[in-house]
Formats: sequence, structure tokens, C-alpha cells
Amino acid sequence: MADAKQKRYSIGAMIFHWTIAVAVIWNWRLAENAENADRAEAMAIFADHKALGIAILVLTIGRLLWRWTHPVPPLPSDLESWEKTLARTVHVIFYILLIGLPLGGWLANSLNGREIDFFGLFTIPALPVGEDKDLGETIFEAHATGGSIFIYLIALHILGALKHTFFDKSGGIFRMLPFGKVPG
Repeated sequence: MADAKQKRYSIGAMIFHWTIAVAVIWNWRLAENAENADRAEAMAIFADHKALGIAILVLTIGRLLWRWTHPVPPLPSDLESWEKTLARTVHVIFYILLIGLPLGGWLANSLNGREIDFFGLFTIPALPVGEDKDLGETIFEAHATGGSIFIYLIALHILGALKHTFFDKSGGIFRMLPFGKVPG
């Protein structure tokens, strides 16, 4: 029988998870705030949104490298097969969005001839794709739709973690925290 530590994610995985989670929610709020701001303020907010998106991309690549080199705990054995399938599907979609949304944003900016200022520290050049403002706008629209889908999936993920923690009593959220009880 495995001990509770083997039922938890590693500390590195926890740090990546919570850092990326906070960054994604923060970035979503930036985008929402920019939508309700005047043009000059929206441009400044979107500059932070773009930079944070690139940071999320880098953190996600780090998280994937970590995941490939550190074993993850198995899903709880008391999950129904549909719950396991849903959990795995949502996690795959998370990774697709965590990589695809920043890359899509970078591509759309590039198609509009824009570089990305990384919080005033350095500039990320436009991708060498030429200018196509119509395609850039189409990608921005898909980016916004993907962001909305992401928020709904995050809500589903949180509800699942709460269900497994408080109703099923299977540890749920404590698998991704360094405290709390993860049953045997």
C-alpha cells in the first residue's frame, strides 16, 4: 500500500500548478478589464496580458518537462470510469489551451505586425509570418473563444476537486497541496 506522499503530486508539480492557475485567472481578469477600458488603458492592460501569456507558456513548458521526469500519483481507485475519462480529457485540453492560447496570441500579434513587450524587460519579436490583419483578427477571436472555454473548464475542474474532497472524501484537492488528508 502506498503512503500518502505517493498519492500527492510532487512539490515541484504543486508549485507549477498553483503558479500557472493564479497566472491564468489573473490573465483572464486582465482581458476582461481591458474590454471595459478606454483605448489607451486597454492597450496598456493588453500589454500585460500578452506578457503574462508568454510567461504562462514558459511555465507550462517547464511543467510538462517536470511531469515527464517526475511520476504523477495515480487517480484515486474509487473513481468511476467516466470520471477518470473526464479528468484525463480535461487535463489534456488544459495543456492544449495552456500552450495554444499563448502561441495563438503571439501569432495574431505577429500577423498584425506587433512585437510583445515582456513587462518592460525585453521585447519578444513578431514571428516571421508576414502581415495579414484579417487572419490576425480571426485568430484573436478564436483566442478569446478558447479563453472562455478555458474558464468554464477551470470551473469544472474546481467543482470536481471540491466534490472529491468534501463529498467523496477521496482527498481531491489535497493531492495538489502539501497538507490535508489523502486517504489510503
